[in-house]
Amino acid sequence: MMVCVCVFAQNWEVNMLHDINGWNGQFIHDYSKFISTTEPYVALGVPTVMGIVGLIKKDKQLQQDAIYIGASVASAFIIGFGTKYIFNRTRPYEKWPDLIFPRSTEPDPSFPSGHTASAFALCTSLCIKYPKWYVIAPSAVYAVSVGISRMHEGVHYPTDVMAGAAIGVGCAVGSIYVSKWLNKVLFGT
Repeated sequence: MMVCVCVFAQNWEVNMLHDINGWNGQFIHDYSKFISTTEPYVALGVPTVMGIVGLIKKDKQLQQDAIYIGASVASAFIIGFGTKYIFNRTRPYEKWPDLIFPRSTEPDPSFPSGHTASAFALCTSLCIKYPKWYVIAPSAVYAVSVGISRMHEGVHYPTDVMAGAAIGVGCAVGSIYVSKWLNKVLFGT
């Protein structure tokens, strides 16, 4: 019985990945490549720019927000990257070369998706700090786009992306407490 459940679950996941990986069209290929490639720069750039602007304007609240968002993204990266080597899951294009076309390749293990983890950490922390529709909507579209692009690129399974999203959201929520401590240390508040 356990074997049947595992085979069904794996077939569902591989079939879903195969469908997403097979989406055709120049726009989807270009969009997917762009989102996947730029994600680390966006995840690092947003809190960095916020911090720099906060320093220039002497805006303590913006500096504190930058620390919180940066801590969320950094913790998601560290947890996501460290977890990869615990599970050591083979990339889908390596395990299923007849089904999954690699539009890019990655040197590290597959589970969880680090790009998705940091994108969801960025999205969630921005939404917590700035709960306005014009922040929430584009942030959510961006984070989901990163996850889908990683599957379209053929470098992650759906469960890799779901785990990355959960890590990102968890790190953003957990970083609320870390940033409170850092704000006391750095700003005395």
